[in-house]
Amino acid sequence: MESSSARSGGTPRREATRQKLYEAAVTLIAEQGFSATTVDEIAERAGVAKGTVYYNFASKSVLFEELLRHGVSLLTASLKEAAEQTAREGGSRVAALDAMIRAGLVFIDRYPAFTQLYVAELWRTNRSWQSTLTVVRQEAVAVVEGVLREGVAAAEFHEEIDVQLTAAALVGMVLVAALDWKSFQPQRSLDDVHAALSRLLQGRVSGRV
Repeated sequence: MESSSARSGGTPRREATRQKLYEAAVTLIAEQGFSATTVDEIAERAGVAKGTVYYNFASKSVLFEELLRHGVSLLTASLKEAAEQTAREGGSRVAALDAMIRAGLVFIDRYPAFTQLYVAELWRTNRSWQSTLTVVRQEAVAVVEGVLREGVAAAEFHEEIDVQLTAAALVGMVLVAALDWKSFQPQRSLDDVHAALSRLLQGRVSGRV
């Protein structure tokens, strides 16, 4: 999973090491679960010494918490860029939402293991990182909420639309549909899946049938 040392404030070398650890952790945990995955395995998969893991992260739990924060931040940035690009091109808010759906699918297509972990963790409430997950989830949903509020203000959407619930539903729709695509309908192309979700968006959020 990509990152920016400038954004995180780390040195390029340290960021490269953390990237290796993120990749190793997300792959192993997706394969065998959090509890069954050891720091030794993460270090071995990343090709680093065990001490390197603890130099970068205080524990396996901290590593996983930072992995969730890192991954959702990448997703949020992708959604935001899609909306801003549409605005720069003079597109409507419906077009912005559609672009965000595609951006979400592209992200999930690139990072399916992370997406699987993220969705699974959303349903758990006994993890030490639950509060962090709640915060970063809201950051992603807030990007969609912003576009919806702009659409209501511009009379593109009905004023009685439930912005919070609609934003959460759109994000959830992309996550669930993409996981179903990857797990049960892998023969479909990204364009095919996007077209199907786009039709739902056009018919429901914009008010056209």
